[in-house]
Amino acid sequence: MSDFDFDLFVIGAGSGGVRTARMAAAQGMLVAVVEDRYMGGTCVNVGCVPKKLFVYASGYRESFEDAEGFGWQGQAAAEFDWPTLRDNNAREISRLNGIYRNLLGNSGVTVMDGRGVIDGRQSVRVGDRSYSAERILVATGGWPFVPEFPGSELAITSNEIFSLDKFPQRILVVGGGYIAVEFAGIFAGLGAETHLSYRRELFLRGFDRDVRTFVRDEMAKKHVQLHFNQQVSSIEKQADGALLVHFEDGSSREVDTVLYATGRKPNTHGLGLEKLGVVLHKDGTSGVDDNFRSSVTSIYALGDVTGGPELTPVALAEGMALVKHWQTGQTAEIDYNNIPTAVFCQPNIGTVGLTEEEARQAGIQVVIYKSDFRAMRHTVSGRDERTLMKLVVDAHSDKVIGAHMVGPEAGEIIQGIAIAIKAGATKSVFDQTIGIHPTAAEEFVTMRTPVG
Repeated sequence: MSDFDFDLFVIGAGSGGVRTARMAAAQGMLVAVVEDRYMGGTCVNVGCVPKKLFVYASGYRESFEDAEGFGWQGQAAAEFDWPTLRDNNAREISRLNGIYRNLLGNSGVTVMDGRGVIDGRQSVRVGDRSYSAERILVATGGWPFVPEFPGSELAITSNEIFSLDKFPQRILVVGGGYIAVEFAGIFAGLGAETHLSYRRELFLRGFDRDVRTFVRDEMAKKHVQLHFNQQVSSIEKQADGALLVHFEDGSSREVDTVLYATGRKPNTHGLGLEKLGVVLHKDGTSGVDDNFRSSVTSIYALGDVTGGPELTPVALAEGMALVKHWQTGQTAEIDYNNIPTAVFCQPNIGTVGLTEEEARQAGIQVVIYKSDFRAMRHTVSGRDERTLMKLVVDAHSDKVIGAHMVGPEAGEIIQGIAIAIKAGATKSVFDQTIGIHPTAAEEFVTMRTPVG
């Protein structure tokens, strides 16, 4: 018999917490999970899943318009109904919440609803009761951050955007990361007058420079009004409910909704970590070793709260590696190199490996291959949309060390390219691979002429 109520107590039922709990329970551990908001965490409820559904919705207007070039008449007269999308999305999220709860229950995990607070090195309090646990895992993810300024309380975040009562006819998205870019594309596609404001000269910092400039130009074609080097100074609510946004350059703009997508902070406040001496960095992330153990040996953390890549598949991989470590004693090895990712703006971004700038800064002599073309479907639809593909190749080893794409289904295509890069494929291997014709993806194996 164990001296503890549980072998493992997980705080947070997001992707990483649920996966760790289920895998640990499958190994015979007695596991509990506590969640104070919604099952499935950010990804299921206010992140990946609803965002992708809204991206699908936002693409139909262009599809209807494009259809006329292929002989379908009258499609462009379709009208968008916000409540239908909003409510269907809510029903799907509710269904997924139930699935996550059932997955845990069917795995033998004890599920608790409430706020979990660590009140001892091996103790978690939920409500009025404390539970002892041999190990505690913090998997509480991140939370949107809005800086304080006059009227900042009038702005919303990605947490609220999916459930608005009324569709905003005019929206300002503030931020330059992938969340801001995605939502700007969504609302422009749904028919809103959409502005994106970013305080620097170009958004998507950290992505390949060619990708950033290409996306800028393509987004402008899709009726997103881009405002760079612009900083919000205040927001005022008007008598009719509109929001008057003032900027530091003296300009102003009236909109219905202001969406702030300026970053996320780890959701570690109020968990009791500081009182126990768990080392937290200035940004609120928890310091962990190679086995996800914090400075308090009985407390672990993974996912967004550790400051690593904020991606659902990363949290899932970390959870599985952690359980394997507990079972075997081997180091919880995670290879964070060459993690593919996508940005579901319009058109999509898919990327894996090093950017050209990162490679050059690392002292790698590179050969660059690029292709910028009009997709086959738009030769008939008439739409002025282009696709970009780029390979970064190590000149000495011939290995492809970076692949980047902007275009329809970029994430789907880059997932396959990521396997090749992870396996160490050379440009010669790419060249020897026969393409599937006619597809956009074949361009990755037919680029022959270096451009840099």
